[in-house]
Amino acid sequence: MKLSTKRLCRAGVIAALYAACSYVFAPLSFGIIQIRPSEALCLLPLFYAEAIPALFLGCALANLLSPFFLYDVLLGSLVSALAALLTYFIGKTVRKTGLKIFLGGLFPVLLNAFCIPLIIVFLCGQTGESGALYAYFSAVLSIGLSESLCVYALGTPLYFSFEKLRNRGVQSLL
Repeated sequence: MKLSTKRLCRAGVIAALYAACSYVFAPLSFGIIQIRPSEALCLLPLFYAEAIPALFLGCALANLLSPFFLYDVLLGSLVSALAALLTYFIGKTVRKTGLKIFLGGLFPVLLNAFCIPLIIVFLCGQTGESGALYAYFSAVLSIGLSESLCVYALGTPLYFSFEKLRNRGVQSLL
């Protein structure tokens, strides 16, 4: 990826939007039940390679407010970066729009659903051995559902807005 001023600025805007949106919804953005409307931005790697480091940075900044601070800033941000990278590759290989959105959104949903509960329950949890497995799968279900809602219900209209602008010859919204 060739780094240009435009790409650097776009990455900065994406990171700032992710962090700001997470801060606005801070009471809902952290914990076992996470509703992060900023996750709608997870489909942007379908368009822009610079969204990969931007989502990593935005997530790291957002996670500074997390009650699981150190683990969430480091590990949670890496999960977002990996999901963004995989989403980017879907954008490069899949041509059908519906399939591209579905598969591109699948990585943030699944990785967050299965990895973030590891941080919450096992690294930071206070549950006993018998309760940990139940807590983990409850968190997987909760985070998976909320992530699906944010990525698909909010991210899909965002995707189509960007696609419509590109079809009209507008270089970028960001």
